[in-house]
Amino acid sequence: MPKLGVNIDHVATLRQARREDDPDPVLAAIVCEQSGADSLVVHLREDRRHIQDHDLMVLRNIVKTRLNLEMSLNTGIVDIACNIKPDMATIVPERREEVTTEGGLDVLQHKGRIAEVCNLLKRNGIQVSLFIAPEREAIQTSADLGVDAIELHTGAYAAACIRRERSQDFQQLASMCAFAQSLGLSVNAGHGLNYDNVRPIARIEGIAELNIGHAIIARAVFVGLSAAVKEMRLLL
Repeated sequence: MPKLGVNIDHVATLRQARREDDPDPVLAAIVCEQSGADSLVVHLREDRRHIQDHDLMVLRNIVKTRLNLEMSLNTGIVDIACNIKPDMATIVPERREEVTTEGGLDVLQHKGRIAEVCNLLKRNGIQVSLFIAPEREAIQTSADLGVDAIELHTGAYAAACIRRERSQDFQQLASMCAFAQSLGLSVNAGHGLNYDNVRPIARIEGIAELNIGHAIIARAVFVGLSAAVKEMRLLL
């Protein structure tokens, strides 16, 4: 059974809509942990559209499970990560125009910079993961870079589920998960996973953790955050 990482960015998104104090993502983190989350995930974006620097500082002090920081290769963000020292840093692509992360990191184009950032993070005792497409070349390059883990982008699978044509995308994820494990990589997965499509992914042999945010926070509007986390935990 994979572990559950809960992304609480959207709690901060709601708070920033009014630029007030509520809802507090720190309180959300506490509720998620108490309800069965195995890790907390936050993305400190360059434009600070949701999670703020202060949130990250407080979360580092109060998270009792594991803190996974999603981050770009931006120098300022890397400096913050090295100072805060999350348990894991997941390097993701980032564009100001996107609503949410649109695809996997281009590890071939940015290999030199990724290697530099990985070395900095590792010297600060931070595990490193790369958010990548479920493609053999990207996985091999990630292994060559010496990262601890990868997170496979499940967006194509999630979109195919809407069209009820998920078989090919599911098989690709399962195959690439096995390939990554053969290279010694720990394999996480996420993006677009929800209460309707998560079960098949959770049953792929070797998936270590599923990172889910929007679906859980959206469900929490109707049933409460604790119940939403417990429901997802049960599905896994």
